[in-house]
This record gives sequence, structure tokens and C-alpha cells, in this order.
Amino acid sequence: MATVKTALVQMSCLKDKQQNITKAIEKIKELAAAGAQIVCLQELFTSLYFCDVEDYENFKLAEVIPGPATDTLSQLAKELGVVIIASLFEKRAEGLYHNTTAVLDADGTYLGKYRKMHIPDDPAYYEKFYFTPGDLGYKVFKTKFATIGILICWDQWYPEAARITALMGAEILFYPTAIGWATSQDEETNTEQYNAWQTMQRSHAIANGVHVVSVNRVGLEQDGAMKFWGGSFVSNPFGTVLYKASHEAEEIKVLELDLKKTDRYRTHWPFLRDRRIDSYQPITKRYIDDE
Repeated sequence: MATVKTALVQMSCLKDKQQNITKAIEKIKELAAAGAQIVCLQELFTSLYFCDVEDYENFKLAEVIPGPATDTLSQLAKELGVVIIASLFEKRAEGLYHNTTAVLDADGTYLGKYRKMHIPDDPAYYEKFYFTPGDLGYKVFKTKFATIGILICWDQWYPEAARITALMGAEILFYPTAIGWATSQDEETNTEQYNAWQTMQRSHAIANGVHVVSVNRVGLEQDGAMKFWGGSFVSNPFGTVLYKASHEAEEIKVLELDLKKTDRYRTHWPFLRDRRIDSYQPITKRYIDDE
């Protein structure tokens, strides 16, 4: 399709899993009524962001994929005729868990899943305790409305991930995300961090000539110690921000994207044409030194 109506859900979450799912469903219905064709939910939307602590009880939040959540969303996708991008905590096997995003097509078909490749381990983001790095590689999904690529949160800092996904044919890159500020942090640092986060993803749009849709959660969690900064946004293939959500409130938004712009930007700024693929072998090394 030449154009696609893409939508995002930026919301706060509660401890109760079913309440979060119910809220997401209601927001998807609102977006579908407004004409949305592809709806992206934020990272781990069924729960609070539990990776602030290393707690074995949190493994109980995980589920198989496909499973209960994807079954519910599959029925919803079919009912509404929309594509749903759903980030979930996956239990793959006993003792083996992933941070995973499932894609449900507009007829309810489960198209598959992408498992987060880059797993952070930072204060209040102890994801390595919970998640095994993805082993499915980078993925694109041929939905009814567009061929889409999914990358998850920490993946967004890696140009290699965006490049490979774009080279696989992604017309839009989606980034379900959960990122925030410590409430004890100063405003100057907050601004610098948000700007770096957004700039990095806009650079992926420019380098690859594709639209980028980044969907973050919002609200206070961790007993008020963490403010998820929202600020979800959509970029065109040359880095122009077409929409930016607030840092404070839940928001939903439908935006029509013109996929023909990819060819225009790629021909006027032919980065893909001029890639020196014969010279990139060193990038597979951890660091280029004598060892």
C-alpha cells in the first residue's frame, strides 16, 4: 500500500495484568475506530516494568507465545481488521525466558515473533536476570498493510540492528520501549537523555530511508523512583518528527504514513547504493585491536 495509518499506544501500567490488557484493548478499539491499520503497544505492556529488581517471583508474569495474550489479541485484530504489535514476557521453556514481541495480522493470523537481541543490565534495568538474548535473528513481518520490522527498546541504540532489518525489506521500523528517568535526576540530564534517545532512532530513519515509530510507556513506577518518560514519536524517512507525545500523559495517536517517501529519499540520498559492503568485515569484531 502507498499509505498506511499507523497508531501507537502510550500508557501507564498497573500491577494487575488483566487491567493492563483490558486498558490496551480499549485503546486499540479507539484507534481502530479512528481508522488505524497498524497499532503498536509499548514494551511489556501487560505489567509494571518489573526489571528494576531481581526477583524470582516475577518469572510468574511470563507466558508462552503464542498463548493466552496472543489468542486474545488475535481475536481483537480479526474483529477490528487491524495489525497488532504486542510486546510480551515469553516463557519459552522451564528456566528459559525472552523479551518478545508478537505480531498479529489484520485477519487475526499470528505472523510470528521477534525476540529482543540486546539485553541491558543497568541500575533499575536488570534485564539480564530475566531475559535470554534473542536467537531468532532480525525479523520482518509481511502484514496486510505493510512489511514491518520490530526491534525492542535497548535494540534502538544499535545501528546494525536497524540496518539489517531495513535490508530485509522493512518499510517501517517499530520500537516498543520502556525507558525512563530516575525522579532524583536533574532536568538537564533528563533532557540530554531524551534527546539522545530520539536522535538515535531518527538517525536510523535517515540512514535507512524508512519511517520509525517508537512507543514508550509513561507514568511513575518503582514507588515513585522512576518516571517513564513517554515521548513516543514518529519519524519520517529523513528524520523529521511527525508526531511526539507528551512526557506526562497517556496518549493514543493515528498517523498516516506515505510509504512512497522511502524511494524518494533513498534516490535523493542514496546511502544504500553507496554502501561499501566489501569493507565492513571488521565490524563483526568486539573491538579492533591487536588481540
